[in-house]
Amino acid sequence: MTTRSEKLMDLSTAISTFVSDGCHLSIGGFTVNRNPMAAVYEIIRQKKRKIHLYAHSNGQGVDELVGGGCVDRIEIAYGGNGRFAPTCIRFKRAVQEGSLLVEDYSNYQMTLRFLAGAMGVPCLPTRSSLGTDIFNKWGFSRELREQDPKLPNEKMVAADNPFGGWADTEKLVFVPAINPDVTIIHVQQADELGTSQIQGLPMADVEQAKAAKHLIVTCEKLVSSHEMKSQSDANQIPHFCVDAVVHVPGGAYPTACYNYYDYDPMFLNDYKKFASDDAMFAKYLNEYIHLVKNHQERLDIAGEERLAVIAADPRTGYAVNLDRK
Repeated sequence: MTTRSEKLMDLSTAISTFVSDGCHLSIGGFTVNRNPMAAVYEIIRQKKRKIHLYAHSNGQGVDELVGGGCVDRIEIAYGGNGRFAPTCIRFKRAVQEGSLLVEDYSNYQMTLRFLAGAMGVPCLPTRSSLGTDIFNKWGFSRELREQDPKLPNEKMVAADNPFGGWADTEKLVFVPAINPDVTIIHVQQADELGTSQIQGLPMADVEQAKAAKHLIVTCEKLVSSHEMKSQSDANQIPHFCVDAVVHVPGGAYPTACYNYYDYDPMFLNDYKKFASDDAMFAKYLNEYIHLVKNHQERLDIAGEERLAVIAADPRTGYAVNLDRK
C-alpha cells in the first residue's frame, strides 16, 4: 500500500513517474477555469511526446500542450478560451496542418464517457447526437482503432432500447468509456493521503479522476487529514484514488481557481498574440516554460502586482473590479 511519504512529491517527480510518451492522459478544468497548468508546463518542459489527450471542455491547458508538441491525438467536446480564443489557436492550427487527430463529442457525452470509466462499465446510453455529424464523423479511422487496443472499435453506436416498453421504437446512443492511463486535476485543498476538495463547480473533474488508472492531484493548499475529515461532506476525491499529491500554490495560473484567484486577462491577451505567430510562440515556449525551473518562477514572471489584481475576493470567490477585456 502507498504511504503518505510516497504520495507526497514534487511536480517534476510526479510527471516523470506517471506521464510517459504515448500515454493516454486526461486533464481537468473547463476553458479558463482550474486547468492544471503547473503540470501542463512540466509536461512540456520534460518534452513528453505522442500523448493521446482527453479533456472535457478545456482551454489553456489543451492549447499549450498541443503547441508544445506533446499531443498527437485528442478526444474533446470544446477547446477554447472564451473571448480570448473562441477556438484555441495552436489547437486550431495543428488540426488545420494535419498534425493533430481530433475525435469530438458533445459536452454531455464526454461527461458520460468519464462516468462510464469511473463506474467500470464499457459504455453508457444517451439520446444525444442522433442525426448529427457528431455521430457520423469520426476523427480516428478503423485502421487506427485496430492498431491501438486502448481505443474503442467504434466512436459510438446506435441501438434499440434493449428493454422494450414505451420507448422500444427509439434508438439509443451508446458512448464508450474512457479509462486514461493518468488524469491530472488541480484542486483547492488536499491532504497528504490524497483526499481532495474542489470548491465551486467541479466540472467533470471528479469523473475524470475516478476513471483513471493513476491520478495526480495538484493543490493550492495542503492540509492535515484531520482537517479534511472535519469537513468530509465537501470532499469529492477519496484518498484511495490518488497516486501523487503535489502542493503547488497558483498551480492553475493563468486560468482561474475559485476562492484563490481569477484568470489573468492581461496574460491571455498576450498569449493570443504569442500563439498567432510561429516565431513568437517558439520564443514564448523557451522564455516562459523551458528556461523556467518550476511554477513559482513562472508566477514570478507574472509579478506580485499582477497576481494581486487577480486575487479572489473572499466574499465572492472571484476578483472584484477586474478588467476582463
